[in-house]
Amino acid sequence: MAYLGLIPLELFSVQKEGISCILIRMKILKNLLSKNVLIIVLISFFTSSVQAQNLLDERIRRISSRKRSVYLDSGIFHNGGPKRSSKLKAIRHNYSSKAGYERLVFDFVTTELPRIYGYISGKEKKLYLDLFTTDLPDAINSFGNSRFVKSVNFFPIQNDTLSVEVLFKKNVTLDVFFLKNPGRLVVDIKG
Repeated sequence: MAYLGLIPLELFSVQKEGISCILIRMKILKNLLSKNVLIIVLISFFTSSVQAQNLLDERIRRISSRKRSVYLDSGIFHNGGPKRSSKLKAIRHNYSSKAGYERLVFDFVTTELPRIYGYISGKEKKLYLDLFTTDLPDAINSFGNSRFVKSVNFFPIQNDTLSVEVLFKKNVTLDVFFLKNPGRLVVDIKG
């Protein structure tokens, strides 16, 4: 069956049929058109309210194995490492009024980090992390009150990927780097 959009083309053809058949086809066509308009309006409403992250506009940075004091409020980063199996050991934090930042550290049981991808979203006040081939222990202790971190959420998406979402209390800038022996991902936070 051929279609014009969502409407069958046979509804438009009239071949030696009575007037009642034409009227029936016109009613069907009217119903289809009104349903199609409703569908189009609903689709346009829902697609206009959906907001996605445009990662194509973001600069992608490779994080360093030392602190650089380059604080960012948005962007994508990775450590460029090969896939290594690891396990998250702990998350800890410390605020230094002298240095003017809070340090958030993800400790791993291995000497080097697993493969990591991250996205800093200043608009959402969030840091998204994907830790590849990383296991989550049965329990990670709460690290108490934080000056900038509202919460840390874990999402074991697949068997080989652990997603982490860090929510901040206010707009912050981040300096992200890593250390070895043992493997640690360090996030310095300024408010």
